[in-house]
Amino acid sequence: MAGRVERLLRAADRLQQRHAVLAVPVAVAKKFGDDQAGKHAALLAYYGFLSLFPLLLVFVTLLANALAGDPELQQEVIDAAMAQFPVLATQLQGSIRVIQGSGIGLVVGILGTLWGGLGITQSAQDAMNTVWTIPRRQRPNFWLRLARGLVSLAVVAAAVLVAAGLTQLGPVPFMGSLLVNLVLLILLFQVLTGRRVPWRQLLPGAAAAAAGWSVLQTLGVYILDRQLAQANLIYGVFAVVIVLLSWLYLSAQLLLYAAELNVVLARRLWPRGLIQPPLTEPDRRVLTALAEAEARRPEEIVEVRFTSEEDGRQP
Repeated sequence: MAGRVERLLRAADRLQQRHAVLAVPVAVAKKFGDDQAGKHAALLAYYGFLSLFPLLLVFVTLLANALAGDPELQQEVIDAAMAQFPVLATQLQGSIRVIQGSGIGLVVGILGTLWGGLGITQSAQDAMNTVWTIPRRQRPNFWLRLARGLVSLAVVAAAVLVAAGLTQLGPVPFMGSLLVNLVLLILLFQVLTGRRVPWRQLLPGAAAAAAGWSVLQTLGVYILDRQLAQANLIYGVFAVVIVLLSWLYLSAQLLLYAAELNVVLARRLWPRGLIQPPLTEPDRRVLTALAEAEARRPEEIVEVRFTSEEDGRQP
């Protein structure tokens, strides 16, 4: 029985390796597992939850000061930001207040709150550097990571302002939302990665993620409304927290799968083997890159060799 199952699996493995339309998704899924991207998605959801409210506080405070003379436009921009969280927008918006103070006190309050919200940007950089298997010794230092984090927040804020501007022209069509998300994701992929990546290599994953994100936003009201109704019966006041964490985790997984797609296509990391041995050449390159990425010091050298037993041959 076991032999028959193995023969069927190997037949399926040979089939997917011969067809790129099957081999690429398999390679993306395998690399997602190799990078332990599920853990990074969980960390992104966790830090996203902790960072969400401080960042919204900073955003609303800066907006209140910049658009003090136009409360209507200010509210439209806030609504555009809240629209990223279907169903939960009402609960979130009711919890956001402007940081109080003036002069130095206000600046200190904004900077302190902003610092508390930077966790998501640091976690996102760790995830992108892992996806691209950038050796630890080559990753940006603390100050560069901080600068990249601030730039990524500025990019997101600019995207929200653009979305608010589009709403001034009437209902935003699906293609308009898709284009804004595409540009946003390309910029974020570049800023959050500790090594410059050619723009064309970021386009496939950004396009896939933009389409997925637009679909999620479209279907989010239906999906989250059902989840929230069920969670209310079990968790009561904690239902909003549970659903928000679920939404953030789903979004993080979408982002990381899209980043993995970019790497697989850019480095041609397919076909991957479903059953080893034997290892395919992309298998070897992925495993080699994973080992070399652990190098932490310039004087540290990591060498990777594969024995003949890896290929199922006798030495």
